[in-house]
Parts: sequence; structure tokens; C-alpha cells
Amino acid sequence: MNLGVHAYAWTPEWNNSQLGLIQRCAGLGLDLIEIPLMRLDLCDPAAIRAECQRVGIKVCTSTVLNEKTDLTASDPAVRKNGVTYLKDCVRATAEMGGTTFSGVIYSAIGKKSDTRPTGREWEYSAAGLKEVCRYARDLGVTVGLEPVNRYETYLVNTAEQAVRLTQMIDEPNAAVHLDTYHMNIEEKDFYQATKTAGERLCHYHLCENDRGVPGTGLVDWEGIFRALGELNYRGNAALESFVEVSDNMREATCIWRDLAPSGDVLVKEGAKFIRSLERKYIR
Repeated sequence: MNLGVHAYAWTPEWNNSQLGLIQRCAGLGLDLIEIPLMRLDLCDPAAIRAECQRVGIKVCTSTVLNEKTDLTASDPAVRKNGVTYLKDCVRATAEMGGTTFSGVIYSAIGKKSDTRPTGREWEYSAAGLKEVCRYARDLGVTVGLEPVNRYETYLVNTAEQAVRLTQMIDEPNAAVHLDTYHMNIEEKDFYQATKTAGERLCHYHLCENDRGVPGTGLVDWEGIFRALGELNYRGNAALESFVEVSDNMREATCIWRDLAPSGDVLVKEGAKFIRSLERKYIR
């Protein structure tokens, strides 16, 4: 398993001034850094690739859709914008040497609805993602769908729903990205949800139930890693928390108190705990 950290542990926005975080990850003994692509215009794939190669760690990426790129929108122009944006993200991922791109990429994050999602909305999402996956396949990139909690999306909340959407997309590189923070709200069993994702699993966000240091809260880590061991999981996993957030991120992340003394402490303690479970269950 490639263990890393989401750059949000240290910074609210990625740009070239954050390239030093790649060395920081390597210095903390991690295998991987996850780069957010919400501001794709600030991302320099060539610089990221060069620095990752220099320090010897891997890279993956993630993003979310908004109201201007919503694949479930009734307006076909908005859906087209979403496909174009996701293709741009895929291309940037490949250019920086990554092979996994994932996130809330099936509908706008935070989208509210008066009704349950319709079959047409599922079909809109699957059609857009099918086009993205075909584009990504030619670049050697896997596309992961991340279920998130009911307050952040109305479409995909569980591993079962994510698998259903990958089946609708029907492309070999359509995959599932799980996140323990959201699973703590939406799933009934961490072990079973992980097994449900099964061979489709490409990425795992490892967060405590409060987004604090893994191992200090309510998440069933033993169940998760027992399932990962049975799956012989060799994909990516990243610690994801929002410790050193700026004021402009607080409304989006709803972090109003310190979850760890610092990003470094969260990574060091969290990685130590996760590595112990990896040694126990994944051989």
C-alpha cells in the first residue's frame, strides 16, 4: 500500500510555493502526496513531477465539482463544462506522473435537492464520467469516485452506490475511492463497505471520525485493515485532515478547533498507527 497525505494537512491551496511539501512528505517517511486540483490554473504538473522524482515519492490527485461543472445539471452546457474540467484534471495528473485521479467528481459538492436523485441524474453522471474514463484510459489514469456524506452530496453516499455508478460507467478504469470520515456517517460496517468496494478500490482517505489523528477516535480501523488484507490491497491511501487551515477554508471544512497540534504531528502519529495496522494485516 502506498501511504501518503493530502496536502490540505498543511495548505489550503496548492501552487508552486508549496512544492517544499513534497520533500516534507518524503522526510516523514511517506510514499505519496495527494495534490488538490481545485485551482487547476495554479497547478504546475512539470514542477510537481520533477520534485516527486527528485525525492522519490509518488503522486495522486483529487478534486470536487461545483455548480459550474456539475455532471448532474439539467443544462447540457454545464455538464459539458464538467467533462472538460475533469479531462483537464486527468491530463494534469498524467503530466505530473500520477496514475490515480479521484474525488467528488460525479455531481456538484454541496448540491441540495428537494427530492431523491432521479434516474436521469444518475445517467447524466455516468455518461459524463464514461467520456472522462475513456480519455483517462489512454493516459494510464484510473478515475476514482468518492462517496461522501449526505450533507455534501445527494448522489453517492455509500460504497455500494459508488460501485453501482462504476457499473453504469462500464469502463475498466472506473474505480472507487473510500473515505473513513464519510463512512463513519453513512456506512453501517467499515469492514463490509471496504469489501463491497473490493477490487474496484483505488484510493482510501484515512481520517478519524472528527478528522483528527487516526487511532484516537471511533473509526473501526481493525475492520478496515482486515478487509484490506483480505483484498491484498496495493493501491493508494492518504491521511486527510484540515489542520493548518486558513480562514477562507473554515466554512468549507467546518473546522473550528484544533484537531492536532500541527500537520506534522498528525502525519507522524497517524502514519505510525496506520503502518502498524498495515504490517499486521497486509502482507
